[in-house]
Amino acid sequence: MAKDYYNILGVSKGASDEEIKKAYRKLAHKYHPDKKGGDEAKFKEINEAYQILSDKKKRAQYDQFGAAFEGAGAGAGPGFGGFDFSDFASAFREGSGGIKFEFGREGGGFEDIFSSIFGGERRTARERKTKGEDVSIDIEISLEDASTGVEREVEMYVSSVCPKCGGSGAEPGSKISACKTCGGTGQIRKERRTILGTFAQVGVCEDCRGEGIKPEKNCAKCGGDGKVKASKTVKVKIPAGIADGQTIRLSGQGEVGFRPFGGKSVPGDLYITIHIKQHPLFERRDDDIYYRLEISFSQATLGDKIEIPTLNKKVKLKIPSGIQSGKIIKLRDKGLPHLQGWGKGDMFVVVQIKTPEKLSRKQKQLLDELKKEGL
Repeated sequence: MAKDYYNILGVSKGASDEEIKKAYRKLAHKYHPDKKGGDEAKFKEINEAYQILSDKKKRAQYDQFGAAFEGAGAGAGPGFGGFDFSDFASAFREGSGGIKFEFGREGGGFEDIFSSIFGGERRTARERKTKGEDVSIDIEISLEDASTGVEREVEMYVSSVCPKCGGSGAEPGSKISACKTCGGTGQIRKERRTILGTFAQVGVCEDCRGEGIKPEKNCAKCGGDGKVKASKTVKVKIPAGIADGQTIRLSGQGEVGFRPFGGKSVPGDLYITIHIKQHPLFERRDDDIYYRLEISFSQATLGDKIEIPTLNKKVKLKIPSGIQSGKIIKLRDKGLPHLQGWGKGDMFVVVQIKTPEKLSRKQKQLLDELKKEGL
């Protein structure tokens, strides 16, 4: 059954060369087999589609003959059938909107993609840094803590450098030599023939995990990984003014990678998401806070001076006489600090006049007299 190369790249038949390149870059980034969640079969299919549609002559033949073109191989005999390497390179080297392509545990870019398809030399894992997994945790704080800032200690159970082997993965005293499976390259090369020619793909050696070296005897404590699970306590400084749902990143406080010293591993990062508890008195809106204040009819009519809470301390609030229910009184700089910049938000007091549900006989008499006076 003929393949629909346009559908594979997700473009229309009238797509421009630039649109085809852009679609290819996006899909190659998503499905590269060295990338976590990649799909080798899909990646090969995407490459096959791009090789046809990026070549004007092959594209024209494909548009005209369809299945017949595919079956005949479009004149592509041994080798690469006239494939334009420079055009392939330009798909990644031309303006990519500031995107940096990195695939898989060991990183990489255009050269990794190019060499994984055409069999070029790639650097071993020993020549690149490998990064450990990131860790995410959640911390809940009060609104008061968010207004002043606070320091917390969090305990995690993460991968750390093996204390016995120091991260080498080797039992102390054991000799480390080149991996016999990959010959010390850290790579395994596989070839595949297609109608478009022979493709060579270079993958990470599973025996040494791309290191190119193996100890004669693995560390008894970590089993050769160079890392062990252990409890770890980290201090986190939460800045004043932080909002609910914001995340703090602590670089290098996550998991260590495979053989952290032998493989030049960079620890992953720690991401801390802050959650702010709902406050019983205050409602936060950005850096401002709102407080609902109930006053009596007499206080609203005659005015009063009332002590009310703020985030830090109690203050005296003057209620002007004749205030109406729903009126808002603003207290400047009584809100939360601005996380970026100077100053604080404000506090808004929403006044609500409380109507009594039950009255004494004397209260009723007084209200009747006020009523007769027109109040």
